[in-house]
Amino acid sequence: MDLQANILTVRQTKFSKSRIVIVDPTAASALRQYASLRDRRVSSPQSAAFFLSDDGSALTYKKALWAFQYLRRKLGWIKQQGYHLPRLYDLRHSFVCRRLLAWHREGIDVQVVLPSLSTYLGHVKVTDTYWYVTAIPDLMNTVSERFERFVYGTGKEQ
Repeated sequence: MDLQANILTVRQTKFSKSRIVIVDPTAASALRQYASLRDRRVSSPQSAAFFLSDDGSALTYKKALWAFQYLRRKLGWIKQQGYHLPRLYDLRHSFVCRRLLAWHREGIDVQVVLPSLSTYLGHVKVTDTYWYVTAIPDLMNTVSERFERFVYGTGKEQ
């Protein structure tokens, strides 16, 4: 993580891919706070990774999953009939849906910017990103309103 340039380098992910991700200033601020806390708590890092466990080793998926489940319990999230508890992977899905919703509301042509979202997520193909898109009510409402303006309005999408 380059905290000065707000750039995260993700190395050797699935299929041995790496990528560079530009981080929003608000996220970069939170990452700076994390790094400060991490450096105070971990006196002898065992890894050069940015995200570390308390023992100084690299944060693995298994450790991140345990932390998420711990936080979920601490927040009092309980399984309710007919619903599943949020999963760590659901955060990624929520991010994609909210980003698409924001773009639609801003009048941005999603088909033009979708490849950048796919790259951000580390997808090889744009079609892999479509798996995240579900018919969430807000997104479907916004898309249908834009479509109606296109069809019944001026004939031009706003």
